[in-house]
Amino acid sequence: MNIIIVGCGKVGEALAEQLNEEGNNLTVVDTDHNKVDNIVNKYDVMGVVGNGATHAVQQEADIKNADLLVAVTGSDELNLLCCIIARKAGNCKVIARVRNPQYSSEAVYLKRELGLAMVINPELDAAAEIARIVRFPSALKIDTFARGKVELLKFRLPENSPLAGCAVKQISAKFHSDVLVCTIERDDEAYIPNGDFVFREKDVISMIATPQNAHHFFRKIHYVANSIKSLMIVGGGEITHYLCKMLERDNIDVTVVEKKKQRCAELAERFHDYTIIHGDAVDQDILLEEGVATADAFAALTNLDEENIFLSLFARNSGNAKLITKVNRIDFNSVIKELDLDTIIYPKNITSERIVRYVRAMGNSIGSNIETLYHIIKGKVEAAEFYIRENSAIVGKTLSELKFHDNVLIATIMRDGKAIIPRGSDTIELGDTVIAVSGHLALHDITDILED
Repeated sequence: MNIIIVGCGKVGEALAEQLNEEGNNLTVVDTDHNKVDNIVNKYDVMGVVGNGATHAVQQEADIKNADLLVAVTGSDELNLLCCIIARKAGNCKVIARVRNPQYSSEAVYLKRELGLAMVINPELDAAAEIARIVRFPSALKIDTFARGKVELLKFRLPENSPLAGCAVKQISAKFHSDVLVCTIERDDEAYIPNGDFVFREKDVISMIATPQNAHHFFRKIHYVANSIKSLMIVGGGEITHYLCKMLERDNIDVTVVEKKKQRCAELAERFHDYTIIHGDAVDQDILLEEGVATADAFAALTNLDEENIFLSLFARNSGNAKLITKVNRIDFNSVIKELDLDTIIYPKNITSERIVRYVRAMGNSIGSNIETLYHIIKGKVEAAEFYIRENSAIVGKTLSELKFHDNVLIATIMRDGKAIIPRGSDTIELGDTVIAVSGHLALHDITDILED
C-alpha cells in the first residue's frame, strides 16, 4: 500500500517504523530536512522536504498514486488542510491528528464534512487508557475488545501468589475462573504458553477475560488492589485535561500540579471540584505537601520522559501509590522495564496501532475484517480482533480440526453478545468476532493463523 505521512515528529516516526515493518511503501514529508533525513536513513523510505499542506509538495510525494495520507504535524489546522488538499489532489483515504479538545468534540462532524477516514488523538487515547487503569488498578495495562465486553489485562505476579507454581491448565479447576492466559514475560523472554507452562513469581502475565471474570480471578489469586480514591497528576497538558474530564463522575479526589500559571487557571476554570496547584513538581516539598505519600495513584504526565521517570521513582519511595508514567521515547524500554514503574503509557504507540489496524483492514479482501489490534509485547506478540463476514477455511470446523501456525492462540469467540473461552470442540461461525493472539506477526485476515 502506498502511504504518505506528513509530519516527522514522534508520532510520525512511530508510524513510519510500524507501517514500514508491515511492508507498505512510505513517503514521509516535513519542513525540517533533518527529521526527514533521519527517518529516510533509519527505515529506508522515501522523503520529501516541504510543506505537506501545499499541492506542489503533495504532487512531489506522488499523491495521485497514494492509497492513504496521514497528517500528524504539530498543528491541528495544518493537518486538516493537508487532508482537504489530498482529497482534492488524489483519490486516497485521509487521516488527521487532532489534539485540541474543541476540535476533538467535533470529530464526527469533521469526519463527515471533510471526508476523513479517521480522526486520531494520541492524548485522548492515552487518557482513556489511564482512566481504565485508575478504575481497575490491579492491572498494569488494560485493552478492550468487542466494544468493552472482553478485556486484555497485563499484570505482574507478586511474591507468594497462590498462582506461582501452578500450571496454566490448572487455572480453571483450582480457581474456578474462566480466563485465558495469552502470554507470559519472564526475564527477556516472551512465551505463548501451553497447558503445562508453570507460573513463577514476578512473571508478567497477559490474559483475556470478561470484566466480571477478571475481577473474580484476581480475587481468587488474592491480587486485588484497593480502589483508587485519590489521584495526583503532575503535568497539566492535554492528556490531563481529557483524563480529568473522564474521571469527573468517579468520585476520585484529583490533585494536579502544573508549573505554567496560565494552564493552571484554565484547568481550575474547567474543573471546579479538583485541586489545581501552581508549582514545579521537581521541588519535592511541593509533592510532599500536596500528599504524594498518601495518594492512591500517581500519574507523571509532563512532556519530559526523564522527569516523569524520576517523579514516579520519588512517588514510589514516598508512598504506596499506583504509578502511571508517560513515556514518549521507547529507545530505553528495556531499562525502563527494570525500574518496576507499574504502568507505562506510550501515547505514540497507541496511535500507531490504531492506524496500522486501519491499514490492515484497507488491505483485507479475504473473509474477515480486522476490528482491533494491540501489541501485547512490542515486536513479539500481538492480539487481533476479527469479524467473520464470509465463509472461509476456518468457518464451521472445530478448533481441534484446524492446523494453526506455531505460537497462535484463539483467545475468545464472541457470539450473540456472549464471550466464549474456546476449547477444542468449539467452532468459528459467520458473524462471530474472534480474538487471536499470535507470535506470527502481521495478521491481516483470520485465515493467516492457519498453516498453508
